[in-house]
Amino acid sequence: MILTDYYRFEKTALKSKTRLDCVASTGGYDELEEMRAAKDFKGSTSRDPIKEGDLIIYLGDIPETFGCDVHRKADKCITAKGRNVSSVYVPDIESNLAYGDFRGADDAVLFVFENFAVKEGRIQEGSVLEMFIARGKSKDRMALYNLFADGGLDEEISALKAGAK
Repeated sequence: MILTDYYRFEKTALKSKTRLDCVASTGGYDELEEMRAAKDFKGSTSRDPIKEGDLIIYLGDIPETFGCDVHRKADKCITAKGRNVSSVYVPDIESNLAYGDFRGADDAVLFVFENFAVKEGRIQEGSVLEMFIARGKSKDRMALYNLFADGGLDEEISALKAGAK
């Protein structure tokens, strides 16, 4: 199998504009698992509550101060616990697919956006972001994206989704 891990994130937070919460995963991908909350946070007037073990990411625009040596500027970025996790590249704006790689790892990630809507900078409730990880394949991310877009990974995707909890 090329794809090794699966994570499903949904917009459930009411106060945060860009927060997505993990609702299902195959688990075991250390780069994401180490970002799970270590303790409960009750929430406040401006922040949603967090339970111990929750995995939360934020999908937003690339900051102006984003400093790195890249060949192509990313369309979006994913952050967690105050640090960049992955850039998100959208080759076809007509498609709901994207790709990236994990910072500090040699792993590619493929994204599927379902019912994804953003209004006035706020991700709308019910938006879904699925992540499929291919460990050790960051240098092959474009070829993986093309295979992904052509349906060549559909069986692997179904198997990973079936194993998610």
